[in-house]
Amino acid sequence: MTTATAPRVVLVPTARPTFAVDVARSLAADARALLVELGADVVGPEDLVMTPEDVEAAKPFLADGADLVVNVCASFSDATPALELYRDLDQPVLLWSFREPGPVGDRLWLNSMCGANLFGHALVVHAGRAPHLVLGNPDEPGTRRALAEALAGHLPERVGLPANRGQRADAATVVPALESLRGRRLGLVGDAPPGFTPSQYDGALVASLFGIEVEQLDIDAMFDRVRTVDDVVAKSEYAAAVAAQPSLGTVDADQALTSARITTAMRDWRDEGALDGMAIRCWPEFPNQLGACPCSSLSRVADESTPTACERDVYGAVTMLLMEALGSGTTYLVDTVDLDAEANIVRLWHCGAAATSLAADPSDATQFTHCNRKLGVAGNFPLKTGPVVMARLTEDPARPGTLRLLLASGESVAEPNRFQGNTAAVRLDGDAEQFVTGLVTGGFPHHTVLAWTDVRPQLRAAADHLGIAVIDW
Repeated sequence: MTTATAPRVVLVPTARPTFAVDVARSLAADARALLVELGADVVGPEDLVMTPEDVEAAKPFLADGADLVVNVCASFSDATPALELYRDLDQPVLLWSFREPGPVGDRLWLNSMCGANLFGHALVVHAGRAPHLVLGNPDEPGTRRALAEALAGHLPERVGLPANRGQRADAATVVPALESLRGRRLGLVGDAPPGFTPSQYDGALVASLFGIEVEQLDIDAMFDRVRTVDDVVAKSEYAAAVAAQPSLGTVDADQALTSARITTAMRDWRDEGALDGMAIRCWPEFPNQLGACPCSSLSRVADESTPTACERDVYGAVTMLLMEALGSGTTYLVDTVDLDAEANIVRLWHCGAAATSLAADPSDATQFTHCNRKLGVAGNFPLKTGPVVMARLTEDPARPGTLRLLLASGESVAEPNRFQGNTAAVRLDGDAEQFVTGLVTGGFPHHTVLAWTDVRPQLRAAADHLGIAVIDW
């Protein structure tokens, strides 16, 4: 029974309809019930917040005042609700992320952790406020304890930035690599997806630090290129792709042929523009307007030693160019989507754009449909094992107008492909739970770059040379 002293909680359950909405809705209801059981006076939208109209409808709940705002990341969502609802809020915001419930080999049902990560980046970098994080399902004792303490005024601690200072390479060995970036060209297709704050970038900063030039192509211009690919050329590329990965032959032929046209158009644009990397707005226009996903095309181009980043992530692509200039070999842009704290493992994933050379078995880098869109073509294979490093250039909220560099390391261990797309299970050298919490509460992007050659000494030295702060997990 609610009393006059019951803490007032506004609960906002955010989600996106391309994920397992029924599961998200059920978990959000369980979350609300737990808060009520713990003695909170809970208000807020009864159903999932998924549309702009839902966000507007949630605003009056926040206007009435509350002791605590809990944003349940019932599934992945872009960061639009975070900025619309919480940018000017006085109350603390607690992000609540759920475990991944689906079976091994299925798609990500919720991608809740990544949603919390994206919210954290938006709030720290674009609103100047750091959220708190609870990770766990409503039926977990640890979740119950954390929420009971939060209701008593003791919010989960944010993770401070580590003070580690790792080994540096000799600056003289990295300066030539940095100089080699000057004049390189990065091709961008489209704008940043709505609510994807890590995909925003400062072009003048990229030019001044790295000398990388940006060439922009809008979506319609790329689609014109795709549609005008010669039939004979498209069929030749399709045949070459099937020869490289015979599993492609099981994908809908029309979608696979469209994928071949996308690959050809990207390759031709790269060659004509002397591009050294690409960052592509891969949805929603590609699946909605062309009827195919570009993941496998990004993979094909990456296998030709041209770094490719999805979701038009410019700083992600610049990180890839920097790492590969320093000797990392082929890299992959990934989300952090799952945590096994007991095993100290994080699972790194994206939906199927990894170069097939990065597969655990490159001869069996299965090509399939996209996990959410159910259209061809996207890779569906685990990533290779061995020592790995993670890196990411991103905005530095402590020094606006500059960048910082996140670094981590670990061991990619063998396991079945946990989530449809490309997954690596990485046993971190540092504390995995602290790392995940630090990503969210420290405002780091949901994308990092994964590599199988340890270039951290070179990256640290390069960052020092450029005046970039190093955050070494």
